Amino acid sequence: MKFGLYGINVGPCAAPGVAIRVARAAEEAGLESVWTAEHVVLPDPQAPPSPLPPGTPLLDPAVTLAHLAGHTERLRLATGIVILPQRNPVVLAKELASVDVLSGGRLIAGFGVGYLKAEFDALGVPFAERAERMEEWLDALLALWTQRKPRLAGHRVSFAKIDAQPRPLQKPHPPLVLGASTPPAFRRTVRRANGWYGFALDPDGTRRCLGGLAAAARQVERPAALGPLEITVTPVPGLPDAEVVAGYAELGVHRLVLLPRVRDERGLLDFIERAAATFL
Repeated sequence: MKFGLYGINVGPCAAPGVAIRVARAAEEAGLESVWTAEHVVLPDPQAPPSPLPPGTPLLDPAVTLAHLAGHTERLRLATGIVILPQRNPVVLAKELASVDVLSGGRLIAGFGVGYLKAEFDALGVPFAERAERMEEWLDALLALWTQRKPRLAGHRVSFAKIDAQPRPLQKPHPPLVLGASTPPAFRRTVRRANGWYGFALDPDGTRRCLGGLAAAARQVERPAALGPLEITVTPVPGLPDAEVVAGYAELGVHRLVLLPRVRDERGLLDFIERAAATFL
């Protein structure tokens, strides 16, 4: 079981010095990765399904990971997730390739389709088109990262006779991890991703999602080049006990990305120390 830390760009970690110290502590403790959250904007006032109060400080994922790349050596740097349909995929391909280069090939590229309509409205992105954009934007990223002469003729994004250097260091590209827990999202993950990410799931919720992924695998073909699907889960907030962690392992979870229930730097550092003492 690999262990990561969630929220390296949120709350107290929105302060750059805190993020550096927390990431270094995670690396020194033996954690495998740190993960960012993303919302470009948040509804004000907060209303379901918005996950955070509108005043929550939340740094951009790519900027945060580039900042941390120069202050860590081994720690994997993960977007957990970027809301892909809200982004310009050509610009995002450059940003994330830059993170992979600056980090020496440590990026994990996690993407989701998004669920806050108010956020899409503020960005001028049609909420109803987000699934179609997700598919096409993935095509754009992979073309720009892997093709010798990048080319795409899509409905919403097209390019040819261009290049975008540097490419990511990881070949053929950084690991793609897709989130969400609907049947279409499960099928997309099986068809296109190296990994799947489930957020705030207890073992029962994880079991249901893994059942959904298994059903999707019977419906769509998984390219052999993708290899086995790596399963990443963020449990409910707090430090799970050893028995709960063993339950995730029995289900086939490969990585737990822990979500601290703390409000300051000292609490984060203590959480990392306790996690390392318990699991590592």
